[in-house]
Amino acid sequence: MRVQVLLAASTLLWATGAMADHTDSRLNPLFARLLMEQDLPTIRETENQIWEIWYEHPNADAERLLQLGIQRMNYNRFGEAMLIFSQLLESFPAFAEGWNKRATLHYLLGNFDESVADIERTLALEPRHFGALSGLGLVYMQREQMLKAKQAFESLIEVHPNSPNAKRNLEAVNNSLRFGVI
Repeated sequence: MRVQVLLAASTLLWATGAMADHTDSRLNPLFARLLMEQDLPTIRETENQIWEIWYEHPNADAERLLQLGIQRMNYNRFGEAMLIFSQLLESFPAFAEGWNKRATLHYLLGNFDESVADIERTLALEPRHFGALSGLGLVYMQREQMLKAKQAFESLIEVHPNSPNAKRNLEAVNNSLRFGVI
């Protein structure tokens, strides 16, 4: 019942024009720091600051729905999480992090086509979304589409060149390509 009330309120507020803005001025200096920083604790702190901004939305109900969906996903209540994320995105289609979280859920469920579609929506709203770029690479690795995985991880490294995970994943993809997995 609580979810239905939040969804109804969210729909009403969305209709009045509240939308997410991923051009937040706080992001540019943080991404600039990621381009230069090599200290792992500072990199992690900067990533966390970016995630905090991405989780923000001008509408408090949107934030609550995102958190509720994440909670359901973390407790393996995937059906409920999918419903919450889908309703969130119906009401707030410009909320990049909503698309990213639903993409993650699709990935966990093995719905790779749907995951890619949601990642593409995320990246259309926030092209620097290193989580979405990483997820895209992982989807393509699962599908053994290593050339596409390589492109995704290279795009990730352009945004976040000192990401240990990106470098490690790109190395794994390059090794696969050397041994003939395309």
